[in-house]
Amino acid sequence: MQSDDARYLKRKYKGGSLDVHPTEKALVVQYEVEATILGEMGDPMLGERKECQKIIRLKSLNSNTDIASLARKVVEECRLISPSRLPEVEQLLFYLQNRKKSAEKKEKKQIKPRDLTPFEGMELDEEANINSIDDYIELLYEDIPEKIRGATLILHLARNPDNLEELLQNETALGALARVLREDWKQSVDLATTIIYVFFCFSSFSQFHGLITHYKIGVLCMSIIEHELKRYDLWQDELLKKKKAGDDDPDNQNLKKEYEKALKKYHGLLTKQEQLLRVALYLLLNLSEDTRTELKMRNKNIVHLLVKTLDRDSEELLVLVVSFLKKLSIFLENKNDMAEITLPKGSVAGSDLSPPPLPSLGVWGQNYSGDEAQRQIAMCILYHISMDDRFKSMFAYTDCIPQVMKMLFDCGEERIDAELISFCINLAANKRNAQIMCEGNGLKMLMKRALKLKDPLMMKMIRNISQHDGPSKNLFIDYVGDLAAQIGLKEEEEFVIECLGTLSNLTIPDLDWELVLKEYNLVPYLKDHLKPGSAEDDLILEVVIMIGTVSMDDSCAVMLAKSGIIPALIELLNAQQEDDEFVCQIVYVFYQMVFHQATRDVIIKETQAPAYLIDLMHDKNAEIRKVCDNTLDIIAEYDVEWGKKIQSEKFRWHNSQWLEMVENRQMDEAEPFMYGDDGEPFLQNGDILERPDLFYSSDGIIPVDGAISPEFFTDFQNGDLLGPHGFPSSSLTDGYGQTGVTPARPATAYGFRPDEPFYYGYTTSR
Repeated sequence: MQSDDARYLKRKYKGGSLDVHPTEKALVVQYEVEATILGEMGDPMLGERKECQKIIRLKSLNSNTDIASLARKVVEECRLISPSRLPEVEQLLFYLQNRKKSAEKKEKKQIKPRDLTPFEGMELDEEANINSIDDYIELLYEDIPEKIRGATLILHLARNPDNLEELLQNETALGALARVLREDWKQSVDLATTIIYVFFCFSSFSQFHGLITHYKIGVLCMSIIEHELKRYDLWQDELLKKKKAGDDDPDNQNLKKEYEKALKKYHGLLTKQEQLLRVALYLLLNLSEDTRTELKMRNKNIVHLLVKTLDRDSEELLVLVVSFLKKLSIFLENKNDMAEITLPKGSVAGSDLSPPPLPSLGVWGQNYSGDEAQRQIAMCILYHISMDDRFKSMFAYTDCIPQVMKMLFDCGEERIDAELISFCINLAANKRNAQIMCEGNGLKMLMKRALKLKDPLMMKMIRNISQHDGPSKNLFIDYVGDLAAQIGLKEEEEFVIECLGTLSNLTIPDLDWELVLKEYNLVPYLKDHLKPGSAEDDLILEVVIMIGTVSMDDSCAVMLAKSGIIPALIELLNAQQEDDEFVCQIVYVFYQMVFHQATRDVIIKETQAPAYLIDLMHDKNAEIRKVCDNTLDIIAEYDVEWGKKIQSEKFRWHNSQWLEMVENRQMDEAEPFMYGDDGEPFLQNGDILERPDLFYSSDGIIPVDGAISPEFFTDFQNGDLLGPHGFPSSSLTDGYGQTGVTPARPATAYGFRPDEPFYYGYTTSR
């Protein structure tokens, strides 16, 4: 179609559905626009349809509004609504008028930290024009009222992003604004707020942050905030004095009037001050995108200033402050600062709780329980704090744990927020917190929900509770059957992993593991899932750990050995030999099994497990070496042949290190000492073994005949079994029973025994 052919554009509006806005006091009109381009003769040449929506906001609607009159006004002013639909409009308005306040709460959830709304004093009786910028700059050199007017006009320009590039080129304007702010901010709160708002508009875009840094606006904002907070304290002290004076003399009407006048003035000042604080903090929040700038803020005590601002009542200011704290809490140093600060009494987050360091944060969830957005932000901050083991125990001295438990149970069968359940998982890693969670029917309710909904995160929380020795662990006896029943079912792998981990933690003497294995037919499942590649590595690892737990029971160990699990473990060891965690846990299973006569004989006589353990004696991982040494010491005590092999390997390894040291020392000596009188090398590799005079005995030099054998190490100190360096081993058995000191289960990535880790090289939480 040629453009010259088009003569007319015809639009046709067609009304559609009419409904109420889900959160606001407004009507939503759906309509359709049909645009048709007509040719010169009026014939349609091109057409297009588009569905549109119009929102009619009813700010004046309240409980006293005349619905009929308002409905007529709406129909008259909105051409999209046919007069025939007047009864429908009245019905919708009546619904809005009587809608419950829950909708208002939902409306509050829409408040976002970066929704900086216009404030009082921004109104103008003229329209700002970018071409008049020079005139606005001139106003900045006049008295305070004219400066405010000039800054406000520039602000109206800056609020349009299209003008920022042109304003950026005008160094005179920006320099004048920065100068006026630096010189006159104490004289007028309105002036300071307006100028900072101008620079805030620039801070919304990262490419302009260098401009703000150039004029040192961030540093100035920090000083302004600190000064305003001090003024706030003075206002409160003065107001308190006037109130006390009136209370002391209730008959003095002058004092009462003076207090009421001061209170009215205080509220006016407070409103303006909070506008200033809000725009200044917004600007700093935007600048903190650069971690270097954030570090400078921390050095100027930004955390203290933010926490001190939490005693305000302005919801918009509080959302901003908590959002800023949430961002800062990502770094450990900031989080520690928050935990150490106690808020003043009566603040939105303060409370009379003790000990003082953490309660100031621990009650945020309670204060924000009525506002989902703020509660979620507070929960995120608490989550970051709970990641540090040093602060986990502090939550036990607040009412935080009962609150989060109530939040969990209030969810019913709905999905739990990720922040809430993650926070609970971290809290459960502390023994005292876990005991509080189990109080009353706490554990029962957790188990009921986790098993009913097959919730892996809830089960992870339960698993963390189960790892602590003491009364809380004994409570799990009632749920062993429920947990074991989940293993054989075709449940989601993540859920089964947590169930297995929970069972593996239950090292309870009174627990009959043999009965559990038989009743729920777990042995075939455990054996099948030892095969490399049969499942994800996380699940296979949990199966190995589970076998280590049940192997503490003599009858269970025999049952497992007869099922062929030991060769399966060796096969898995070969397949996972590069994974230290697998190796460590498999060796721990062998360590448990060598305590029992039946399984010890199988391991020693029917498998090559001792040979694998000998190879692992010198593993680069110190934790694996420890378990291997403890296991091999027991094997050596019960089997003479393997004992000789083990001691021979320890002897060879010990002396190979010594020989290497001697050779290295020789290389460092002067050249004349390197050769004999005949010019031949003094010692060749291996010749040192022909020099028995270099060996040491327990009394000094070994006899020249070199009569020594590996058994020498077992003859020392009345036949006590020696370790790899010739010292008594710490894992000696006390006869034919268990060892005197049995090492705890090695820690894994899932967090076993965080308070008593046996293998310090592994993390205690995932």
